[in-house]
Amino acid sequence: MPPAAAPTNPTTAPVGARILATVAFVLLAAHFHRAGLEVGAGVALLLLPFPWIARPWATRAAQAALVLGALEWLRTLSLHASQRLAEGRPVLRLGLILGTVALVTFASAPLLSRRGRKSRPPAR
Repeated sequence: MPPAAAPTNPTTAPVGARILATVAFVLLAAHFHRAGLEVGAGVALLLLPFPWIARPWATRAAQAALVLGALEWLRTLSLHASQRLAEGRPVLRLGLILGTVALVTFASAPLLSRRGRKSRPPAR
């Protein structure tokens, strides 16, 4: 009879998704710090362990924060792009960079609810 596979926690996300969410929180903290919004930076730093906590409440809180973070990146993109356009400066590079950061931040939210690989039974 083959050994039973170890049970997997349904809230355990793949490691890559957790790393992506962690990087998104670090970028948000740096963004808020650079803007002089220390409370926002502190909140982003406090959220760093949430992708690594295997509890549904932590996953949902991290997902909500990532969606809000993506909206913040889009707000920042809109603000800076309108300033650059008013000054007659190019906006393509700014749009590509901040758009990509917003997309990655937003895309990391649903990845946290995916299950990781099932553990394999030990080799004989």
